Amino acid sequence: MHTHSISLVYHRFRDLILYAVIGAFCASIDFGVYTALCYWQIMPYLWANIISIHCGIICSFLLNRSVNFKVKDHPKTRFLSFYTVGLFGLGISETMLYTLVTVNHMDEVLCKLLSIVVVSLVQFVLNKYVTFNTHIHHQQ
Repeated sequence: MHTHSISLVYHRFRDLILYAVIGAFCASIDFGVYTALCYWQIMPYLWANIISIHCGIICSFLLNRSVNFKVKDHPKTRFLSFYTVGLFGLGISETMLYTLVTVNHMDEVLCKLLSIVVVSLVQFVLNKYVTFNTHIHHQQ
């Protein structure tokens, strides 16, 4: 692939690439907190998931707002939108974990990794087109 082609691909998918890098970082925080809480049996896995996802939501909002989408206007409205998307992701994650771990007796750490992948894809779409969409927030 030529340098020009790589540059075109990067610019076309910049938001997705940066979202993935930031997401991987924040997901590692989410996963680390979850794994620690489960490993040391501080709380049941579904509660650990709630705590860890909130750590990921806050990290992700701050980094995506300032580094990726570079949107600084309406911080409260954008955070509430991002948080709502995060809670939607939390619902998906909790449902997946309960179904896979409690019902199907799968490993809670492996299931957490799977839920992170699914939830990240859903949240990228929602955050790109709702939370950080400059057209929506200019109409308010």
